[in-house]
Amino acid sequence: MEKEGQVRIPSGCAIAAVISKNGERMSGRQIIEAMKPMHDRSNGLGGGFAAYGIYPEYKDFYALHLFFDSRDTRKKCEAFLKERFEIVHSEIIPTKKIPQITNEPIIWRYFVSPLRSMLASLQLDEKEFVARTVMAINTDMEGAYVFSSGKNMGTFKAVGFPEDVGEFYKLDEYKGYSWTAHGRYPTNTPGWWGGAHPFTLLDYSIVHNGEISSYDANRRFIEMFGYKCTLQTDTEVITYIMDYLLRVQGLSLSDAASVIAAPFWSTIERKTDLEDKEKHIYLRTLFPSLLITGPFSIVLGFDGGLMALNDRLKLRSMVVGEKDDKVYIASEEASIRVMEPNVDKIYSPAGGEPVIVKVKEGCF
Repeated sequence: MEKEGQVRIPSGCAIAAVISKNGERMSGRQIIEAMKPMHDRSNGLGGGFAAYGIYPEYKDFYALHLFFDSRDTRKKCEAFLKERFEIVHSEIIPTKKIPQITNEPIIWRYFVSPLRSMLASLQLDEKEFVARTVMAINTDMEGAYVFSSGKNMGTFKAVGFPEDVGEFYKLDEYKGYSWTAHGRYPTNTPGWWGGAHPFTLLDYSIVHNGEISSYDANRRFIEMFGYKCTLQTDTEVITYIMDYLLRVQGLSLSDAASVIAAPFWSTIERKTDLEDKEKHIYLRTLFPSLLITGPFSIVLGFDGGLMALNDRLKLRSMVVGEKDDKVYIASEEASIRVMEPNVDKIYSPAGGEPVIVKVKEGCF
């Protein structure tokens, strides 16, 4: 029998991120190394990374990353894609055989542009068309799964510890102005390739430490608007909520944060700024089913920036560091110190207070 103090029980999952406000592109080596001090926060059932700015030569095309369970499934999915997109380039995503990563599916990427004829006939804009295509493949095409679909960005994930996943995908050979990472410790869902974080839709990506007790209410609401939660994890719904609030509803990042980590009614009531008070009343009244309850810390990646956010009670750890033009985010300070030993400023954001970092306009 284990005695108290001999076993470390982590508070589930590890997250880390780095962004250059000047748009400087950094190797993936740094973010891989940042996950090593947080090894015990994972259990080997999922690791992954999202990187922004990694495909400058194809920056005007949607980069679709897919898992396939067989060559026949890949051929079937390619035929489906060709009906809807111009495929300007496709290839196997390069990987390195390592003993820690096993049972890998077929992993492919396509750089695509929606066919104008399809957009015209369906009367959809590009992003909505791509989002619907992703939902169609992930819902209806057995054995195929789109795990990344943004422009000039990509997600790389697998069953394994994050540092091994980074080596498997050879991420030190990529350069991006922003990186996020996740080590998974699933508590009530299976460990499988699609279930690893980040979860993405278009250029939005989410890494998450925590557990969503409001999942069913959140899922029922978001599925009324065409989203399909099929991936056996509560984190998926956060990604779709952010896409709905930011892209579909056009909310600002801070307002979207005020929806999913809304202040308590008692806190709103005490606000002295009347305009701010009315805004929070409006958001809580309009989107009550999108309040995310339960412990969480998340990092949202998007085209040109990052947003870090804790639940309103701050039940999960998250630390932010700054040095020159770089901003670092992690579950533990040790991870930030690996990325930048001489970090100038380090702090823990308050619960429900978003940390929003954007690349300077024109820098990428």
